[in-house]
Amino acid sequence: MPRRRQLVLMNPSDGGPATLGALKDLRATLGRYNTGGDGTGPDAGGVEILHGPGFTCEVATAQPVVQQVLVSLLDEDIAWPVLSRLCKAEKWKMMDVETGRMFG
Repeated sequence: MPRRRQLVLMNPSDGGPATLGALKDLRATLGRYNTGGDGTGPDAGGVEILHGPGFTCEVATAQPVVQQVLVSLLDEDIAWPVLSRLCKAEKWKMMDVETGRMFG
């Protein structure tokens, strides 16, 4: 099975660390892009998996605000337009984990 491409969603900031928002707000934002949980909630390690069109998101739930989200692409042709619209609307960036290249 080939490795899945992974991206990190982040909120770039010139003045220090920026967040993607509170977990509740992040869920609502991602929900507008047909992305949500499967009802299982966070695992024992404090990570919640959200499923979107052609991708999954891993969100750390230990802190009250989310710094970044790890995205695994399952089908790039389906996922890329959705993630691009999300990043454009929210002024977020995507970073390729392997290359460090930024998108969005």
